[in-house]
Amino acid sequence: MKIYNTLTRQKEEFTPIEEGKLRMYVCGPTVYNLIHIGNARPMIVFDTFRRYMEYQGYEVNYVSNFTDVDDKIIKKAQEEGVDAGEISARYIKECKKDMEGMNVRPATVHPLATQEIDGMIDMISQLIEKGYAYAAADGTVYYRTGKFADYGKLSHKNLEDLQAGHRDIQVTGELKEDPFDFVLWKPKKEGEPAWESPWGEGRPGWHIECSVMSKKYLGETIDIHAGGEDLIFPHHENEIAQSEAASGKEFARYWMHNGFLNIDNRKMSKSLGNFFTVRDIAQTYDLQVLRFFMLSAHYRSPLNFSEDLMEAAKNGLERIRTAAETLTRLMQAGTDAAMSVQEEALYAKAEEFRKKFEDAMEDDCNTADAVSAVFELVKFINTNSSAQNARAYLQKLYDLLQTLCGILGIRIGQEEEILDAEIEKLIQERQEARKQKDFARADQIRDELAQKGILLKDTREGVTWKRA
Repeated sequence: MKIYNTLTRQKEEFTPIEEGKLRMYVCGPTVYNLIHIGNARPMIVFDTFRRYMEYQGYEVNYVSNFTDVDDKIIKKAQEEGVDAGEISARYIKECKKDMEGMNVRPATVHPLATQEIDGMIDMISQLIEKGYAYAAADGTVYYRTGKFADYGKLSHKNLEDLQAGHRDIQVTGELKEDPFDFVLWKPKKEGEPAWESPWGEGRPGWHIECSVMSKKYLGETIDIHAGGEDLIFPHHENEIAQSEAASGKEFARYWMHNGFLNIDNRKMSKSLGNFFTVRDIAQTYDLQVLRFFMLSAHYRSPLNFSEDLMEAAKNGLERIRTAAETLTRLMQAGTDAAMSVQEEALYAKAEEFRKKFEDAMEDDCNTADAVSAVFELVKFINTNSSAQNARAYLQKLYDLLQTLCGILGIRIGQEEEILDAEIEKLIQERQEARKQKDFARADQIRDELAQKGILLKDTREGVTWKRA
């Protein structure tokens, strides 16, 4: 397996710290709203990488956090007049629903920043003792970027270059020794959540959170740290500075970053009116289509989202599922005879597509070429299977297709279809729940139906529904 390492800017052969084991940390979302499709890309691509490594026999410890204390969460809580913890709990729950819809498997651990405060205080204390951090008079603790000799090694810029190019994150003031020093601990403000610390009540800075959670669940040195390329600087750069200054050891051996997602060739933003949540997409498409679309490009390439490209992904996914359905139907009619010599030869040829798939994934997780190998297998299946074939041969073709799609996180098996009568019964139960003001149950029913591909629309005339 070759991985493009952002740290060295080249593809490198992956060698784990411990034979047969992979320790991987992926930065998760800040939970103040529904996740958007930009959040979805790292979730999908690194979930696929994890699935492939498990397919190759690795025992994967996959950690992905939820940032559940942050300025945006606090702002949202203040707007709604509720506790910040209520906001984060709500959107963690919603994020997990979207992950399930995209078939993103839960991490080995999903740590919450608010549950790891003690570890953050400990690491900050270590950094102060070693001279890498200092407490200001107002209770803020800053990291001395100038003391860490390797600062900038991930973004490949020295401190002078970074200071010139990122003046937006420099904050001057009498309390800071250097404008580029960053915050490890913030003093309490009125109406904000806070924890006791040696420097007074306050809360951690964003960067220290991931350093501490990675260390706790994966150790001081990990195999792979991953996330979107927008995190390279300053977040990942600061994680390295904190972690390596505290431990004296290499923080992560390989760094993987996915490219940006654009909408119709423009940067996604609310001001441009082209901002889409995963839940928005689910109103029109099965989220498996979104996953398939994301995997149709190399993870490091910029990816353009458009209706035309989503329709192409939908059609491509349908081709694969149709091939699977055809095999299922043929197996019911196939013979019970053992595989013939010709069928064995044909299946050996089909296995070549597995090799193509593996070669693509071994080359820096090239899912675009892996998807191409699946399409070649589909074409082979369509031209080399019939009701005259042995059931054993057809089953092996199906199993091969299912294995490769399973690595991609694409479901091809027929889900048990929910009957119209069951839908109507659940809609009626939802209406009753709404009358009783049991909105939690009403939302739960809507989500259950959405997971089964049933989309509801509330109108003046009543509730209408359609299959996605």
